[in-house]
Amino acid sequence: MRHMFKQFLTATAAAALLATSAMADEPKRGGTLVTVITSTPRVLNPAVQSGIATGFPGAQLFASPLRYDDSWTPQPYLAKSWEVSEDGLKVTLHLVENATFHDGQPITSEDVAFSVDVIKEYHPFKSMFAPVTSVDTPDAHTAVINLSKPHPALMLAMSGQLMSIIPKHIYGDGQDPKNHPRNNVDVVGSGPFKLVEFKNGEHIILERYDGFFMEGRPYLDKIVMRIMPDSSARAIALENGELMLAAFEAEPTLIQRLSKVKGLNITNKGYGGIGPIDWLAMNTTRGPLQDKRVRQAIAYAIDKNFILKAILRGTAVEAKTGIHPDSPLYDADVNNYPLDLDKAAALLDEAGFPMKDGKRFDLTLELAPFPGYKPQTEYIKQALSKVGINATIHSSADFPSWAKMMGTLDFDMSLDSVYNWGDPVIGVNRTYMSDNIGKGVWSNTQGYANARVDELLQMAGTENDPEKRKALYKEFQEIVADEVPIYFLNAVPMHTIYSDKVGNPPMGIWGTSSPIDMTYLKD
Repeated sequence: MRHMFKQFLTATAAAALLATSAMADEPKRGGTLVTVITSTPRVLNPAVQSGIATGFPGAQLFASPLRYDDSWTPQPYLAKSWEVSEDGLKVTLHLVENATFHDGQPITSEDVAFSVDVIKEYHPFKSMFAPVTSVDTPDAHTAVINLSKPHPALMLAMSGQLMSIIPKHIYGDGQDPKNHPRNNVDVVGSGPFKLVEFKNGEHIILERYDGFFMEGRPYLDKIVMRIMPDSSARAIALENGELMLAAFEAEPTLIQRLSKVKGLNITNKGYGGIGPIDWLAMNTTRGPLQDKRVRQAIAYAIDKNFILKAILRGTAVEAKTGIHPDSPLYDADVNNYPLDLDKAAALLDEAGFPMKDGKRFDLTLELAPFPGYKPQTEYIKQALSKVGINATIHSSADFPSWAKMMGTLDFDMSLDSVYNWGDPVIGVNRTYMSDNIGKGVWSNTQGYANARVDELLQMAGTENDPEKRKALYKEFQEIVADEVPIYFLNAVPMHTIYSDKVGNPPMGIWGTSSPIDMTYLKD
């Protein structure tokens, strides 16, 4: 049964949002937060660019219609209230009346409609707004989003960095929004902070927008985002107090090192929306990997506990499916493939690959061009040798070479790291839908095709009833766990590291890819 609901920006709703943020002290206004980004953003405009490098500054510069708390509940933001029609084909947003862009121009429903059009055309996540046919603007503060079919992912897609409201009077000048000159210089945003300076490779400086529509916020005067790709340099800067906050840190040695530093706090909360997962991708279209028994044998041959405890040093949690463990849709009951070399050998024998002279067959194992993947890759090679699979490690010259190889299915196996981006429609379906095979990196690079999986994902993508939707995704996860086009290893061990001086650090589902207007500095 489809449902209609409303959310209102009332004192109760605002209080609930503050409560979920776990504020230990009374927030204080003022001060400069010095934080870090690990790479230089290509652009600061999230309407045309995905990724966490753009997400941190972009979510501060631009506001979205909704925001989410840490329990996956939508909260008002630019939209003070909203309704979903009974048939799920209309979502009506009621905007706050006092919101302005950083140049003082009012934010209106025309800007919402314009932003949706830009995101649909230029953002890489095409599934986010694919069912949106039009946006009506009956008045300046009402936007009616019309859909060709129910789209349960729309709520999440209107939060975080995914639906930035950009000014029509700036970006509607006929220039290409993706390469617009105002994407990085003289940015006119809609969020709690405005741009002071973006110096490529060095820093991004933001300061409070005094005209922000949420009274009393943001609390900080200024945010300095230093650009520091080197993890050792970041660790030193955190240790000596030069940096107050770092997010998306995933190196086990760095996390363990900083966990011993007095005055620093470390948490893995706040990454459920991003939903990063490490896995072993298998090309199901060629060689022995066409047989699911071979893929199951590979799963049984790998000691996931060794990866979690010895290689990742207890900093990561297990992932059993392609849906992130923090998601309400995650199914923890699927087959986990515990280490069982005898079962692996029996499956390989059954599949017609007996042991001959100490070997069954050869495969290539790509070394993905991401930091920290070498130990896992070398371990998997060793683990597979115990059941007679000779895996040769191959290193690509650079990321584009690896991406092309993956996108054209010119590989046997490779570790990979893929993000959920909140809802399976946005970041999960792309990996398993048969009509998305070989569409580039982070598409269906396994060549995996299952008609029932296609059907389940299509149904779940239009089902607004939460329980029915969960049941559809449960069956999907069970099938994929059985057929193993991917062997899921762990959630990427992303952590936020922050000083005792930082109050209310970002802990919602989007981490720093959401506004940090409630973060403050203590005395």
